[in-house]
Amino acid sequence: MANSRKLRFEYVKNFEQPDVLLPSTWIVVRIDGRGFHKLSDHYSFVKPNDRRALDLMNRAAVEVMKDLPDLCIAYGVSDEFSFVFHPNSQLFERRNGKLVTTIVSTFTAYYIYLWSEYFPSTPLKPPYLPSFDGRAVVYPNIRILRDYMSWRQVDCHINNLYNTTFWTMVLQGGMKNTDAEQELKGTVSADKNEILFKRFGVNYNNELEIYKKGSVLYRQYELEEPKATQIDQEPQPSVENQSRSQQDKIRKLRRKAQVVVDHVDIIKDEFWERRPWILSGTPGKLPV
Repeated sequence: MANSRKLRFEYVKNFEQPDVLLPSTWIVVRIDGRGFHKLSDHYSFVKPNDRRALDLMNRAAVEVMKDLPDLCIAYGVSDEFSFVFHPNSQLFERRNGKLVTTIVSTFTAYYIYLWSEYFPSTPLKPPYLPSFDGRAVVYPNIRILRDYMSWRQVDCHINNLYNTTFWTMVLQGGMKNTDAEQELKGTVSADKNEILFKRFGVNYNNELEIYKKGSVLYRQYELEEPKATQIDQEPQPSVENQSRSQQDKIRKLRRKAQVVVDHVDIIKDEFWERRPWILSGTPGKLPV
């Protein structure tokens, strides 16, 4: 009787649509804070950058990286983070919904759990609770993946230079927000640097690297000497051609590696050449 009832209603499964992402492609799951302007104002985040908030974002992202050894690198700035799965990854059979919701929910859980460590005097209260949305995009090769990562870091620099100049004009210069916006309209980087230095004695080059370059998360192995040819090499054959024991061994090696937070240039080749394991998907040698 119970089985017949189950079969009667099982037809609803036909409405589920497959959402498997393209095989042998880089998967980037990018998450963004929802309504973070209101949240940052409510909890009095420091302008233009609140180091506590950035460290909290990085800490939550580190926990996501630890939880999912299939992730090979992540990049974060402000209230966004991009998590990258290697083309060899078969996690959740590469199902879009499972990958995105797992990362978003895990990140949000740790962000809320760790909040009190970074904001001990301002406990979270509804309706100002942090939440994030996410999406997955696939990229066909290493070069395009690197262009995506470079785009995010360039965006970090552009936004931070503008915000640093704007808030310096407002907080130190006593200007109204609308007046600062009007003066900065149409300016280029050189103009903003000149405003900061000549008016306020601020050398933008001396700003912390975390503000200028964002945060790069990866598993740390022994650095290697650059090899000019390795950057454009495509990944090794899919894990479908590896035994289960080989896959388990790789995951164990990844779990043993420390997830580090760096604030470096990822546009130039040197970063990738010295850390070939990020793009190859093969763990390197653990530091002694």
